[in-house]
Amino acid sequence: MQKDKRGTPGSKFQDRLGFSRRDVLIGGAIVGAGLSVAPLSWAASSDSAKGVGGSASRAQVTNKRKLGTLEVSELGVGCMNISANYGAPAGKEQGIKVIRTAHEQGVTFFDTAEVYGPYTNEELVGEALAPFRNNVVVASKFGFDMDAGGALNSRPAHIRKVLEGSLKRLRTDRIDLYYQHRVDPSVPIEDVAGTVRDLINEGKVLHFGLSEASASTIRRAHAVQPVTAVQTEYSIMERSVEHNGVLDTCEQLGIGFVCWGPLGMGFLPGTLNSSTRFDAKTDLRSGFERFTPENLAANEPIIALLRKFALEKRATPAQISLAWLLAQKPWIVPIPGTRKLDHLQENLASVNVKLTSAELLEMGTALAKLKVHGGRMSPMHMRAVDDTK
Repeated sequence: MQKDKRGTPGSKFQDRLGFSRRDVLIGGAIVGAGLSVAPLSWAASSDSAKGVGGSASRAQVTNKRKLGTLEVSELGVGCMNISANYGAPAGKEQGIKVIRTAHEQGVTFFDTAEVYGPYTNEELVGEALAPFRNNVVVASKFGFDMDAGGALNSRPAHIRKVLEGSLKRLRTDRIDLYYQHRVDPSVPIEDVAGTVRDLINEGKVLHFGLSEASASTIRRAHAVQPVTAVQTEYSIMERSVEHNGVLDTCEQLGIGFVCWGPLGMGFLPGTLNSSTRFDAKTDLRSGFERFTPENLAANEPIIALLRKFALEKRATPAQISLAWLLAQKPWIVPIPGTRKLDHLQENLASVNVKLTSAELLEMGTALAKLKVHGGRMSPMHMRAVDDTK
């Protein structure tokens, strides 16, 4: 979801950060992204290493979930990292293939934004979805001024201007779910919600969303124009929304919740370690505390826990992570991203991993004893996260 230019002029943007990670887990060894990690006892058999159904499996996503009144597949696809912020962009043909394969296997919910690239991700998504545009839900976002170095800008006139650009790049006459990417403290949220309400009345937008907004802001916006979905980072290792009132507010108001970064920006699959390095020019994680060598090592107990459950469920750590999110609430929809087809297959197969109440309780008890080391983003990025009371 990856993915953030969170309003600081000249900064690069990351949001809804799905992450392309491992190549294949075979014979107890993890080999991916040029990394070779010591053999793991949890993956001693090739079947368990491949996860549910094995690597050749093509899971079908058949179940739907409701974000407010908007129906989407229970698992979506975050498209950002195909084009930006997780290393060099994938090739156009590869990106289109990933998106279209996801649709073939039942995914109807695709997430992008003007700032991903910038612009190039919307163009890619628009081309990929064009043959079946009316059968999918397209989510995009506004809130940054690319002509001003990426500064926050949610002024009504700017929202209208950038919407027209997004419609053109996405090859569509409407955006199904239009999020404010980051709350702009210089523009009353009531003015933002009112502008989107007008765009909905004009038929150019169908549903209104907020990203990284506080509970208070959500309530104020919802009073003007019903909010369909809130998108914020949420995963086994990033659970702030459970404690700051955001999830409670969504439940009380009937608002859906979309998880960006459901795989911990690539950490939860278990293929990163203290030797992993991130390109400072192309990978935003290079500036995030959680991805320093020291914190990658310190957070290994989380991976050990996921491996334990993965072995028991004949799944992978990534699948356990996504299954855990799906089990939290029926109105929560994760949007993992990837640029690799085998990772896509692994992610989609998570819908077939069912955690029992006893397993969820056991995981919760174990997770409560573990400390997550390192802030989820850089201080600069965190300054654009709304904490209005």
